[in-house]
Amino acid sequence: MMYWTDILLLSVALAMDCFAVSIVSGVVVRRWLWAPMVRMAVLFGLFQALMPLIGWLATSRFRQYIEDYDHWVAFGLLTFLGVRMIIDSRRPPQEQHFNPLRLSVQLTQAVATSIDALAVGISFAATGYGASQLAFPLLAIGAGSLVLSVAGCLLGIRFGQDISRRLQPELLGGLILLFIGVKILFE
Repeated sequence: MMYWTDILLLSVALAMDCFAVSIVSGVVVRRWLWAPMVRMAVLFGLFQALMPLIGWLATSRFRQYIEDYDHWVAFGLLTFLGVRMIIDSRRPPQEQHFNPLRLSVQLTQAVATSIDALAVGISFAATGYGASQLAFPLLAIGAGSLVLSVAGCLLGIRFGQDISRRLQPELLGGLILLFIGVKILFE
């Protein structure tokens, strides 16, 4: 069993992908829009909390399948989003399709950044966590992702204006998403 400090550190570690993707989204959006930012943060927190639960529930039946392919799924989703952003960066602004304000994009990002949390759920089951012991870890993971996602959006918006003057934010964002996908693949 993990101590509460271990759970808090785990929640921060799992939230790092959400944080990075939120920064990218803030850089692309470049303006304060609270409703879509909060929706994205809630989706990130929700998926980060649900995936360990799903991993914990599925461990008894699908353990070997999840462990073998979870990183490939995350890699594929992030690569898809990253390549789409890079392609969009080459189009005129009126023809760009990647929009982190859209629900479909936010859902794809939420799933992609939370795939690694499935493995955490598997590890909870392997270390003997019972259903009653999952509440604190799942809440900590979800809350950590939510808070860091809001912080990432705010940082991206704040510094994105400076970055967008020097670089194309869609190109930079696409490259960052590709980097995160490759990182997950090699972890």
